[in-house]
Amino acid sequence: MALNTETALNIANVLTEALPYIQRFADKIIVVKYGGNAMTDPELESSFARDIVLLKTVGLHPVVVHGGGPQVDNLLKQLGRESDRIDGMRVTDASTMEIVEMVLGGSVNKSIVNLINRHGGRAIGLTGKDGNLLRAKKLLLDKKTDDGQVQQIDLGLVGEVVSVKTDVLNLFIKSDFIPVIAPLGVDEEGNTYNINADLVAGKVAEALKAEKLVLLTNISGVLDADKNVMTGLSTKDVDHLIDTGVIYGGMIPKVSCALDAVKAGVVSAHIVDGRMPHVTLLEVFTDEGIGTLISNRLRKSQ
Repeated sequence: MALNTETALNIANVLTEALPYIQRFADKIIVVKYGGNAMTDPELESSFARDIVLLKTVGLHPVVVHGGGPQVDNLLKQLGRESDRIDGMRVTDASTMEIVEMVLGGSVNKSIVNLINRHGGRAIGLTGKDGNLLRAKKLLLDKKTDDGQVQQIDLGLVGEVVSVKTDVLNLFIKSDFIPVIAPLGVDEEGNTYNINADLVAGKVAEALKAEKLVLLTNISGVLDADKNVMTGLSTKDVDHLIDTGVIYGGMIPKVSCALDAVKAGVVSAHIVDGRMPHVTLLEVFTDEGIGTLISNRLRKSQ
């Protein structure tokens, strides 16, 4: 059936709008953190995979970092076990770490790789342990007590990124593979750590000198006091919003991750709603975008 004129013109306008961005970002690296609802809805999973393949096909170099907390929770529940969380961070003992590694480095990672490949991509799965990709150390969580003192909480085998071996990733990128990274790191003694996927994505983007860091979330972006999405923010804006309490609670770690990446040289970071189909393409290839952009440049120049 032939397209009607209005539909055909809309498609042509979309392609025309995307063209300058495709040209500008050709051969650039974009790091995408994939998680949340987008990983549990089959339609959104397919949408994400197609977006990643399209980015690669038009000349960008996507690198995917994924989470998998709900999948870990489901397996723990099936095994009759639970794991505590403190400020959203999973307390991870040795036996829980075995399950985390099995789920993130195994079933979830391979499922994402398979999905991208089914849509015509050439994805390859990695964990931070492969080639010592992610060097990690134990993370001690700073938590304020009721009397205002700061107490350090030991979360077990929860880590933070010390360094990223970019030669491993560049090898695959130059060979036209799409790296898909599970957020597991290893320290100098060979201990494996569970690391927050947002933090891994930010550090990978910094190390690769990426053009963009895209964080898929379960909200529409960074919200102002009236719950409206703030579409374009400078690093100074973000610092001010955190200091004044507009950005608070669970959004602080995600926004701080994006902020740190931009301050370290990533051109722009994007916090977008992963519950929307093709949100990555809409943010990268349209004039107005779809979420919150953090940069020291204006939205139009991205």
